Amino acid sequence: MTVAFQGNPGAYGEIAALNAIPAVGTDRQTRGYPTFHGVAQAVESGEAQYGVLPVENSLMGAIHQAIDLLSDTELYVIGEVVVRVSHCLMALPGVELADLKSVASQQPALDQCTGLIRKYNLQPVAAHDTAGSARELAERGAAGGGQGEAAIASRRAAELYGLNILAHEIEDEPFNYTRFMVLSKHEPAPSDVPHKTSLVFAVRHTPGFLVETLNELSGLNLSRIESRPRRDRAWSYLMYVDIEGDARDPKVAQGLAGVLRKASYAKIIGSYPRAMETVG
Repeated sequence: MTVAFQGNPGAYGEIAALNAIPAVGTDRQTRGYPTFHGVAQAVESGEAQYGVLPVENSLMGAIHQAIDLLSDTELYVIGEVVVRVSHCLMALPGVELADLKSVASQQPALDQCTGLIRKYNLQPVAAHDTAGSARELAERGAAGGGQGEAAIASRRAAELYGLNILAHEIEDEPFNYTRFMVLSKHEPAPSDVPHKTSLVFAVRHTPGFLVETLNELSGLNLSRIESRPRRDRAWSYLMYVDIEGDARDPKVAQGLAGVLRKASYAKIIGSYPRAMETVG
């Protein structure tokens, strides 16, 4: 059982992948890919049975590149994982806080830790992903470099790459969570646990028609609604909606049917078990 994620081992995506399919237990492996598109392709080709994509962060908002993939792919969303993002400042063994001159990480992680970066007057260096910055620092250390450098990544990354954690929970705001969607080639099996249903649709440019379409979902709890530009048509938009409820529920099914009747384009991305707790 292989679960694909974007990034290097130790990334928050890997933490999501390790918790993506609880019923499988420990009989699984994770595999990192350089891009979100690579994750989707791995699942489509069967190279991985599942994949995880981050779709929104509680501080930074929507992750648009991943969201756009959901309308392009034929994969199903079969679940979600919410990961507590707790950043650590790490360096090579023997390096102290006073020795540091620069710190590397993915840009969003750097943005989430500006207080510590300013406090120690560190030069931020943008990297491809959090765990990748930790891995590269360890590799430079093995080659005799990396002095005066630090990385911001997860505790797991520090453990994997043999780095010392100099400070824990360094993010400016403690309310830092990333929501991942779990992708599969197959629809999830029916279950009685609380569900979410995710939908993307477009409507024609007629005054009031978007409101009319959204009114088909009246009486339902919409936990997210967002517009994204269509990449195949200028000045046209897709609406992404998350509904609290199972598509099999009569009220949800009625609302979805109403949207499908009115929309010029619509796709149910998935109806899947809701994350009831955070991990990480």
